[in-house]
This record gives sequence, C-alpha cells and structure tokens, in this order.
Amino acid sequence: MRASDNAARYATIHKDPASFAVPPNLADYAGVRAAFNWESARAGLSGLPQGRGLNIAYEAVDRHAYGPRADRVALRWIGKTGERRDYSYRELVLATNRLANALQSTGVKSGDNVFVLLGRVPELYVAILGALKMKCVVTPLFSAFGPEPIATRMEIGDARVLVTTETLYRRKLEALRGSLPKLHCVILVDADQDGEGTRSWRKLMQAASDAFEMPPTDPQETALLHFTSGTTGRPKGVVHVHEAVVTHYVTGLYALDLHDDDRFWCTADPGWVTGTSYGVIAPLTHGVTNIVVEAEFDAPTWYGVLAQERVTVWYTAPTAIRMMMKLGADALKDYDLSALRFAASVGEPLNAEAVVWGAEAFGLPFHDNWWQTETGGIMIANFASMDIKPGSMGRPLPGIEAGIVRRKADGGVETVNTDQEGELALKSGWPSMMRGYLHEEARYRKCFAGEWYLTGDLARCDDDGYFWFVGRADDVIKSSGHLIGPFEVESALMEHPAVAEVAVIGKPDPIAGEIVKAFVALKLGFPADEAMRKELLGHARKRLGAAVAPKEIELRANLPKTRSGKIMRRLLKARELGLPEGDLSTLESDER
Repeated sequence: MRASDNAARYATIHKDPASFAVPPNLADYAGVRAAFNWESARAGLSGLPQGRGLNIAYEAVDRHAYGPRADRVALRWIGKTGERRDYSYRELVLATNRLANALQSTGVKSGDNVFVLLGRVPELYVAILGALKMKCVVTPLFSAFGPEPIATRMEIGDARVLVTTETLYRRKLEALRGSLPKLHCVILVDADQDGEGTRSWRKLMQAASDAFEMPPTDPQETALLHFTSGTTGRPKGVVHVHEAVVTHYVTGLYALDLHDDDRFWCTADPGWVTGTSYGVIAPLTHGVTNIVVEAEFDAPTWYGVLAQERVTVWYTAPTAIRMMMKLGADALKDYDLSALRFAASVGEPLNAEAVVWGAEAFGLPFHDNWWQTETGGIMIANFASMDIKPGSMGRPLPGIEAGIVRRKADGGVETVNTDQEGELALKSGWPSMMRGYLHEEARYRKCFAGEWYLTGDLARCDDDGYFWFVGRADDVIKSSGHLIGPFEVESALMEHPAVAEVAVIGKPDPIAGEIVKAFVALKLGFPADEAMRKELLGHARKRLGAAVAPKEIELRANLPKTRSGKIMRRLLKARELGLPEGDLSTLESDER
C-alpha cells in the first residue's frame, strides 16, 4: 500500500477562516499565485545600502539591528542544563561584525570556504552569519558525524577554515588534518589560548572591532555549500548563492506563516540544510525571535520549551512526532501550549496518522511540506489557510511550478495525467535553486531535462492539485530526516579487515521512517558470530557517527549478485520486507 493510499482512511481537515487567531499570510492562494513573481518578492527584503547587492547576513541581521527591531530578541539560546542566553538584533550585529573581522585577521578572504562543526550553541549562529558577511562560503557540519564523513566533506569542499570545539577537533579531525592541505585555520570556540595549529575564538573576538562594512555582494555569488548523499560515489556538495535568501524569506512568509511578533522554533540542527535555511536564515529575515534548543529530543524538555517560551510557530520532524505519538497525548496535559498556532513538519513524508494525531494532541494538525537540499527552500506545502489532506505534501508555493513527469529515451520528459505516478519535477528559476554540484558539472546537468529540474522523488498529483509522495527513484535512505547514501556506509564497513562484501538498504522503522541495515559477507577465517557483528557495529559508529551508521548488521555467507558481479540491493530489500522478488534472470550467486 502506498503512503498516499493509506491516507484515504482519513478525512480532509477543513480550515474555518473565522477560527484563525491571526489571519494567514496566504489567504488567497490562487490570487497570490497568479500575481506572483520573484522580482517583486525581493522587495520584501532591503538589499545592501547604496544598491551594493544582496547578502544573506544583511537581510537576517543588519537591517533589523538598525531599525525598530534592534532591541528585540533575535536568538534565545536554551542550553542542555536549562541556562538561557539572549541576543538582541543589536547585539547579534556586533557579534557577527567581530567574527567577520576576526576571520579577516587570520588571513581569510572573501570566497574562502568556512566549515562550522559545532552543536547548537550561540557561536554556531554567530560563525555562520559572520562568515556570510565577509562573503565566505559557509558549510555547517553535523557534529554527530564521525571523522571520515567530516574529512570527506572538508576535502571535497576545499575547506580553508574550521570553527569547532577543542573536544570535537581532537576526537574527530586532528589525526586527519594532514589529509586537508588547504585547511589554513582551525578556530576553537572554547579555547582560552592559541595552540599548535589552532586559534582561540575568545582571543580573536576580543581583539576584533565590532564595526564592519559589508562588501558589495552579487546575488549570484556562492554563499552556502550543503552536502547530500547519493546512492553511489561520494557526497555531493550542493552550491547555493546569496539570492537564495529571497526564497527563504518568501517560504517563511507563506509556508511557515511567520508574523512579526512570532516566537519561532525549528528543531533541526544547522548541520542539515533545514537547520540552516529555517533554523537560521528564514526566521531572522522576518525579524522574529528564533528559539535555539541545544538538547536533543526529550519530550518533557521539548514540551517545556513550547510552554515556557510561548512558541507560536514550530517546525519539527516526523521522527520526533512519531516519538511523541508513542508517548501518547496524556504526556501533554501538564503543559500550557495555548500560544502555539502553527506546527509544520519536514525531512521525510509525514504519515497521515501523525497529522491527525497533532490535531488531537496539540489542537492543531501538523502541516507537512516537501523540499530538498538541492531546492534550497520549501517548494510544496500545506498552508495555514488551506484544507489538509492527511498524508499529502500539499500544494506548490507561489512562484513554483511542479509537475509529474516520465523520462523518455531521448533524454526528455513527458508529463503524466492526474493521479498517475511519475517523477516529481520543478520548473527552473526560483532563487534558491542549486547552482551546481561542486566539482561535478556533469552530475549537475543530469538533474535537468530542458527547463525541468528532476527531483528523483516519485509522486502523484490529485485533481485538487495536492501532491503525494510515493518513494525515491533511487536507493537513498531517509532516516530521521537525514539522507544517507548506501555507498558511504558500505565504504566505511569495507575498511574493516574482516569484511569481504557489503550491501546497505533502508528498512522501514515506525520512529525513524527508515533505519540503515547492512548485509555483510566476511573474508575466510573470520567468525560470523555475535561478537563480530557487534565489532562491526562499533566500527561503523566510530567511522560514521551514530546518525549515519547502520542500526542493524546481518552476517551472510554471500550476497546476491548479477552475472556482471553487481550486488542486488533490490533483492535483499525485497526479501527483508517480504516483497515480490521480481526478475531474477540476471542472478548469478545467492547463498543465503
């Protein structure tokens, strides 16, 4: 049964305009779509003074810091032990100015690649925005990654600067620094003094001026480099430009329904594109108060944040929602969540049950939306003003034309009829559309057929213009909202001296959506026992980090292969899930 078929058991959730405590920004969907154009949308932003271009950091910080929002809380940070630290827009502009000057003092230049490896601490946000001010190319990294994913991304991305903590540096990167010859400077946010090959954030910031004049910024200059996994090969470095901020602003307005006095919380880590686009940029461009929570998911902690901070707009992930569902609605009864008026979900398809449960537990449904690292921002959404079909991704944003297509033998595409499955495609031209895969022009070109960007996601569109996710067209695994490439996991396991062959699949999981499962064939002489299985699990976690490493490993005598020697992941997955095995005419070896 497809996810969209499953949703047929749930009635459409109708919206009553009279019930809205705050009038939605997108009240007239058809009218706004008909009149919308991206050039006019850009008028919602300021642009650099004297017509000197468009810079993400200026739109997120400076334009508010010198206006009526100067003393509003821009960032409210809540630490793991409950401590709080507030930054007003005025304070944030001074901190980010210092960081820009500090980077310059180390010899960093515009266009240099700055990687940020930090947990959700204030320095992370200052580093991202300060580096953008001086036109560096910024890559936030997920701090739970293991050494090899970090080093691989830094090598692909020509890392010039790394901002991190002493612990993360010593544990995950110091031993691999020799493999990164372009790495010029490592800045440790918790070091009091400079060290061998490292600089102290505190010393640099103390010596830096809090006055900084942002250089002219062409909207097409590269601003962000995000990484996403594919089925084969190394991670792809996705290039985004400063003009992407127009999409961040518009989607914050329409998809997240941000209003001036909102208190917004995006639970995603900036090490993933959601946490950058919607945990940093979009809320700050709207001048709202952005809540940052250092702790990972814990239902009482999260419910406490929602209640104590009077969060009005909440953007979270299906994995967290399913974990909350498991605890039940009774866990909410001691919390006053009356301030919450809009809740949204992203990262993977949100099952219909979770949408309906949100309405029962929180008094409002979760609004699912769809986008990718490559799109840079939300493309399809369930809007505050519109009816929700539980299980649907929603309808395209103003300025976005989406369609369902099938690829033709000549390299072109053809659109399919309503309610037929095909590949989700988007007409090119929105501001946050990726500008390339770093160092991989041919791979980038393959994503397009004429004016269509081909997403790799299978979907269908119903008679009302709602889109429904069907599945991936490739083997990429979506686990807790993270895209995981099988090849990267397989490569790490192959480093173990006992491993002869590996195949990795995604296995459905009620909480994470999918988990990574690895099938491993050992070399002769190595015991296929529980001790070996645990050793391989530990090896993978050490190399890849807990977010990417397999949760399950199955040891086998051999893996099914075609006559050409290609391991058949498809067959392993079919057997794991009890699905039809399909055509086995090319199967050569299959010792179970």
